[in-house]
Amino acid sequence: MGNRLASCMNTPLTRVSLAALLALCALALARCAPSPADDDQQTVVLYSSVDSAILREVVRAFEADTGLRVLVQDDTEATKTTGLVVRLLAERDEPRADVWWSSEPFGTEQLADAGALAPYTSEAAESYAGGAWPAGARDPDARWYGLAVRSRVFVYSPSRVDTPPTTLRELTAEPWRGRVGMARPAFGTTRGHMAWLSERWGEDELRAWGEAMRANDLRLYDGNATVVRKVAEGEIDVALTDTDDVLVGLRNGWDVAMAFEAVEDPTSPGAERWTSPGPMSIATTVGLVEGSRRAEAGKILIDWLLTGNAERLLAQSENGHRPVIDAAAERPDWPGAPAALVSPDIDAAAEAMPGAIEAISQALGEG
Repeated sequence: MGNRLASCMNTPLTRVSLAALLALCALALARCAPSPADDDQQTVVLYSSVDSAILREVVRAFEADTGLRVLVQDDTEATKTTGLVVRLLAERDEPRADVWWSSEPFGTEQLADAGALAPYTSEAAESYAGGAWPAGARDPDARWYGLAVRSRVFVYSPSRVDTPPTTLRELTAEPWRGRVGMARPAFGTTRGHMAWLSERWGEDELRAWGEAMRANDLRLYDGNATVVRKVAEGEIDVALTDTDDVLVGLRNGWDVAMAFEAVEDPTSPGAERWTSPGPMSIATTVGLVEGSRRAEAGKILIDWLLTGNAERLLAQSENGHRPVIDAAAERPDWPGAPAALVSPDIDAAAEAMPGAIEAISQALGEG
């Protein structure tokens, strides 16, 4: 969507309160949303927060393979996922979308719990996966499937940082004062990361970590891609972001590198507080919208995405997502990646999210 939210509303996205921003999201997306005729069964409406460039490539391939038409409603970098989640919730009584394909799982779980996603078992996907989709990458109630994985990482400047941090606690220390950045916590994968930390640490400890980060002059930005660019430009030296944004920077020849979070033992000396749980895996997630007016076309799109097509394209793209089903594509190289990522408890993190976002936003002066 590029900066469609701003262009629709002619309103800047920075320095807007969270509540006002979410209201802008819903109104602006309503004005820009695709709206085919109800009886047009050759069209499917896709709401997606997957990065726009690869999203368009996937859609073109699907349309060429099936002859169906896809109308896309995507999201901005600054309000990643959250704006579309708000919109889908607002549309529950009269849904416009048929399929939801998110860049992360936490907003998807919120939608599922709110009744905005319909149960759908893709027999094509189950067959493609060898009889059953991996249990950790599928909702137990069949409301969504996970595919195409990224990871949370530290991005840093190798020319200015000899030894990058590998724990969240390190970022609060004096040597990193004024040198650390992060995307605003109410949106995108940062939102999910904070919810997961709250589920692991508790809201009070998440708030305390946020206060320590603010005291250490943490800088906040509109999105993970911006965070990586600011490291490359020298405005900050290290930040929290995602693998795909670092890979894009590396392909651009930027002065960036990635380091993966350590898995700490909370009983080890110094690790009792703000224990780093390790590199969080982030799957894209796809589901059928409850009450879809073009459900059969929506199921065709979901089946197509899950039978290797999306995973191959995302693995081969500059974003370098790793496939959930090994047969889909070769695993892209993530420099320094551990043998395994840590899979969060998505349901527990989604349940913790409202309190977590309020706590961290207030701690960082964003509430």
